[in-house]
Amino acid sequence: MLGTGIGVYIPVVAYLGFWVMCIVSFSKPLYGFYYLIPFIPYRTMRDHFLPYPLGAQILTILVLCIITGAILHGKRLPASRLYLIWLFFGVYLYFSMWLGTVLSDAPAPLWLSDFNFANWKDYMLIPLIFAAAGMVIEDRKAIRTVVLLTAFSVAFIDRSSLLDSMTRSWANFDESKRSGGPLGFGANQTSAYLTQFAMFFWGFVQYSKRYKIKLAGYALAGVTIFTAMYTFSRAGYLAILFGVLVLGLLKDRKLLLILVGFLMVWQSVVPTAVRERVTMTETSNGQLEASAQERVDLWENAKRSFYHSPLLGTGFATFQMSEHVDNLKDTHNWYVKVLVETGIAGFIFALLLLQQMLAISYRLFKRASDPLYKGLGLGLFLAICCLIVTNFFGDRWTYIEITAPIWILVSAAIRAWNFTLAESTSASEDDPSLSAPAPYYA
Repeated sequence: MLGTGIGVYIPVVAYLGFWVMCIVSFSKPLYGFYYLIPFIPYRTMRDHFLPYPLGAQILTILVLCIITGAILHGKRLPASRLYLIWLFFGVYLYFSMWLGTVLSDAPAPLWLSDFNFANWKDYMLIPLIFAAAGMVIEDRKAIRTVVLLTAFSVAFIDRSSLLDSMTRSWANFDESKRSGGPLGFGANQTSAYLTQFAMFFWGFVQYSKRYKIKLAGYALAGVTIFTAMYTFSRAGYLAILFGVLVLGLLKDRKLLLILVGFLMVWQSVVPTAVRERVTMTETSNGQLEASAQERVDLWENAKRSFYHSPLLGTGFATFQMSEHVDNLKDTHNWYVKVLVETGIAGFIFALLLLQQMLAISYRLFKRASDPLYKGLGLGLFLAICCLIVTNFFGDRWTYIEITAPIWILVSAAIRAWNFTLAESTSASEDDPSLSAPAPYYA
């Protein structure tokens, strides 16, 4: 760290800090939650915990301690359909694994040594983080702090990604130069995280009244877009363009003109390596290049699997058990994966989650009077739109590092919406003219 040699001690201190915050969370669960936020996306930092006792489970342990502390202090979840949808979806996915045991010879989901049960456990950590956030975020100050900590997290991911990217020469694109990034799963996953939060902060500062905050938000969004550009993810590029389109339609129509102008001249303004990456979808003969053709072949395999069991699917986490093109274990499209593994029933649950996320954020954006809440609603709506786009090109949904930070902001939006409703009710009670019936109707 800055040449001082103390960087090697940071993982040890961070690991010990988790255990300290586990204890603190029983009395101050909000403090434990604050400590948790920056570590959720930073998978490569958490990988340093693996040699230590329970290092692989320390994130789960802290989340459970936060929830336990919140329950002990009488904290409750805010009113929202999302909690029930997640509960039913989680139960459905568990029984779906047993269906996979019957249909696909998958192991019985009983132990962490069973790959399907381990996948389910890791996936269910996302709604647990969502529930923990819902319990401890109880006032405007907590909402503001969560947004601020999210900004710090994004800044650290930007820094790590940029330092990694700048060590390479990008005069020309080369697939071998792409790294796993700070999320630890590959450049495409890192890009999905960056694009959704670039658009979140771009939207969030639209209603900020303070010049310094607005400037800092725009700077963070700009740096994050620049960082995402050098992940060379075509899905990320498309998500940013779609996010700008939505922002232009909802808030700033000038962006629509800028977007059209950019699409007309983009090949002359982006770096050569980026242009090469975007235009390599087809070969010089007009055929799909290898990675694009692989996805088409995978989707054809997935379609055949779906037709065998369209209602309930083949079982959660079973697609990876079959032989596919080039030994790939994923459908490279989350929606296709949900349909194949959990059927139409599971797909309905997934659509309900997305619909509720969009509805909460849009209502908050349109009806809140507090600039903090209004910006939170708009930014979150844009981030979810980006998340929807990137999931067409791979599974970005089940990664805690990508999706859990979004669910934390959804929890903040739910609280903000409840505060907005309470303020509206209070205003109506204070001013009888707002609630009294008109004389004509009386």
